[in-house]
Amino acid sequence: MTFDFRNTNSLWASVLVETLKRLGLKQAVVCPGSRSTPLTVALARHPDLKTIPVLDERSASFFALGIAKAAGQPVVLVCTSGTAGANFYPAIIEAHESRIPLIVLTADRPPELRDCGSGQTIDQQKLFGNFPNWYSELAIPQANLNLLGYLRQTMVQAWQRSRYPVPGPVHLNCPFRDPLSPVADDTTAAIAQTLNPQTFFPHLPELLPDSPPGVTFPSLTLTPALPLPTSAHGLILAGPTEPADPLHYCQAVAHLSQCLGWPVLAEALSPLRNYAALNPHLIANYDGILRNGDVAQQLKPDQVIQLGPLPTSKVLRQWLTAINPLRWIIDGGDRNFDALHGNTLSLPHTVETVVTQLPQKPSKATPYLKRWKTLDMQFQQQLDETFRTLSLPVESKVAWLLSQYLPQNTPLLIANSMPVRDLEWFWSPNNRHIRPYFNRGANGIDGTLSTALGLAQHHRQAVLLTGDLALLHDANGFLIANSKHKPEGGARFQGHLTILVINNQGGGIFEMLPIAQFEPPFETFFATPQNIDFAALCHAYHIEHQLIKTWTQCVSLIESLPQTGVRVLELQTNRKTDVQWRQTTLQAIADRLIVSEGI
Repeated sequence: MTFDFRNTNSLWASVLVETLKRLGLKQAVVCPGSRSTPLTVALARHPDLKTIPVLDERSASFFALGIAKAAGQPVVLVCTSGTAGANFYPAIIEAHESRIPLIVLTADRPPELRDCGSGQTIDQQKLFGNFPNWYSELAIPQANLNLLGYLRQTMVQAWQRSRYPVPGPVHLNCPFRDPLSPVADDTTAAIAQTLNPQTFFPHLPELLPDSPPGVTFPSLTLTPALPLPTSAHGLILAGPTEPADPLHYCQAVAHLSQCLGWPVLAEALSPLRNYAALNPHLIANYDGILRNGDVAQQLKPDQVIQLGPLPTSKVLRQWLTAINPLRWIIDGGDRNFDALHGNTLSLPHTVETVVTQLPQKPSKATPYLKRWKTLDMQFQQQLDETFRTLSLPVESKVAWLLSQYLPQNTPLLIANSMPVRDLEWFWSPNNRHIRPYFNRGANGIDGTLSTALGLAQHHRQAVLLTGDLALLHDANGFLIANSKHKPEGGARFQGHLTILVINNQGGGIFEMLPIAQFEPPFETFFATPQNIDFAALCHAYHIEHQLIKTWTQCVSLIESLPQTGVRVLELQTNRKTDVQWRQTTLQAIADRLIVSEGI
């Protein structure tokens, strides 16, 4: 690409964009607006970048988040001045908490047009508080070689800070003076004679190794002061994670488990249950097992290794709080994942790094491990039989079916609230290599649909499991999938997304809380039922809609996914009946577990 010398703003923006492209940028999401015109034009005209316009800023930011999740690389997100950037805030928070790389460019008026009544102007300095990995305001554009060098190096810094030492969002505030559109003038005539990409960028390819120069991770030394464990009563807890290489992660956890001879209590929001053959010590039904008080007392561990955040299960967390075992938390980032404030030690390493220090020979199976595996098998057999014979439209069965019938390697985004819980309770171990994704950094329901569309972007076939409120909260995301104008290169959305929406007319998770017993105000202010006709909503956006009437139909719709487009599969359920079914079924199976004499 050549630089755009039509005017100073055009040159400035083209240098900015070309720098990012040479660092590895492939995709950008742009919201319409005037002040951001130079950035939009530079991104849109670059032949090697996929730039996607999205009307709604909140939807756009979560769409970019979804693309970055799938790609594992930064995505650029652009908006105009004023409150436009404020709509990015929830996604910036989620990107920070989930460690997703984003480069956020908010256009702004120049300093002389701030605090003087000029239109569409707010204070954008550190607009996102402490959530970005790094913030800077760029200089006012000038056609000056030294300042263009400053711009280039600032973008290098932004790219690096979005990825290292911990991935996350970076925010650059970008002021522009008029003219904003690429009208030609003579402001760049002098520098056009000397500036060219060949002499301006010769060093940038050297900045693209797998890890940046000077960044190393200390080797793990297991000393007597930190004895990585020897207990016969030990557990590994595998919490929510979206590893870039799920196979490598699952292999590492399996190595750790077999080396120690410890069971792995695997959250459904990790890939472990979908690579079940790799790990013979995998335990999926820990939440149900621990609902049996006698069994829970038998299974108390002495030591625990926690990988990343804790699993979602409240039953597990309460059990660990009561026991308060010695716990090692293994995580390669910089976060505190001890939500229980217990007896913990942190190892700032990935599990993949830790296992390189361990012997290859597996340990013998202990009675404690055998007990966990026997109980898990008992629970799974009864759960499978319950679901096989269940004909009622109970929403929990959806998670069980998805674990068995989704195509191999399908990316699956799980909405917060009840879908996350149903996966933890009912997702069966399998070898389908399904990729679970989620926005569990801040656990909000905002941006669910847009994130899923981002995951599915670029010819991927993805599935979203969501409740009705989470889908409605982000209904503007449908605009991404339905655009009259198709930019160069084809449709705006390129991929396929199947949305499986559980329509129980309200917030089902609130039915599980004590407030559900107080009516009023429960139904109006907490359950918040919405009487929306999803078929009509889909029709308005030209989205395919099907109502699921039988479980056989559901299986046929999910075991083979279309190649393109978006479709909504709606299952109508009763949230009060569903809550009672979950509680009764889980406890009934737990009560039937066989209690042994000892381990």
